[in-house]
Amino acid sequence: MRLRAAGSALVACAGVAALAGCATSPPQPDPVQLQLADLGTRVTRVERIVNNRSLLDLSNQIEQTRADLRAMHNSLDEMQHQLDEERKRDLALYNDLDARLKKLEAQQAAIGAPAAGAGEGAGSGASSTDAQAGGAASTGGSASTGGSAAGEPEAANASASPPAAADGGDQAAYQAAFDVLKTGNYAKAAAAFKRFLADYPDSSYAANAEYWIGWTYYVHRDFAPALRAFQTVVDGYTSSPKVPDALLNVGYCDAELKRVAEARRVFGEVIAKYPGTSAARLAAKRLAGMRAEPH
Repeated sequence: MRLRAAGSALVACAGVAALAGCATSPPQPDPVQLQLADLGTRVTRVERIVNNRSLLDLSNQIEQTRADLRAMHNSLDEMQHQLDEERKRDLALYNDLDARLKKLEAQQAAIGAPAAGAGEGAGSGASSTDAQAGGAASTGGSASTGGSAAGEPEAANASASPPAAADGGDQAAYQAAFDVLKTGNYAKAAAAFKRFLADYPDSSYAANAEYWIGWTYYVHRDFAPALRAFQTVVDGYTSSPKVPDALLNVGYCDAELKRVAEARRVFGEVIAKYPGTSAARLAAKRLAGMRAEPH
């Protein structure tokens, strides 16, 4: 009896101990939960990498935009500088013309009549009239500014007498057009010279009228029609004393139109055909400037 009780007690103690051991042992982690946690960690890591790359791309785009803006500002500054240079050159051209006209007016006031005579290369009635109204001597800008049109109106030698015109009507009409040119209203002067050519196509002043039409275009930097007008003088009035200046201005127009090879050829032709003239000297100066310019 006692033995049975002792065995029961032992069994009971063993059961209690087993239950106590079960209570103190930690539960084993669920493998599915472990895999989910690992997957979440990996997804988080990938998201972080993607976000970092997006930020890097955005930063690169912003930097590229800034670089483009800097390039645009530089281009605008360069364009503004070129525009300022063009304005300075045009202003210098107008001031030079104004000074020459004032000199002519002073001479006319001194002698009480329009100045007579001819500029360099004058030998026809048309050139003499140019001298009366302001001269036709060759002048030009510097090589650094590209050269202004040769043959700008200037005061002439008052000691020579112009030959009589063949037709008083065409002389008066030409003089009237040239008087408009002296005022600086170049559009109106061009229209007046064109009317003159329509009314007097065979006049001895026709070459000069065509020349001044080209010059009015050149002053306004409209180089294509200016070139055509000067070329008309060269091709259609081969005996005119305006031809050297007209050919020189063809070269100037070619240079302004970026036809560099053609401009150099024309300047060389002026130097070869008309040595010792103002046109040849200006052509040589411009040609030397073009050779010094960077390609």
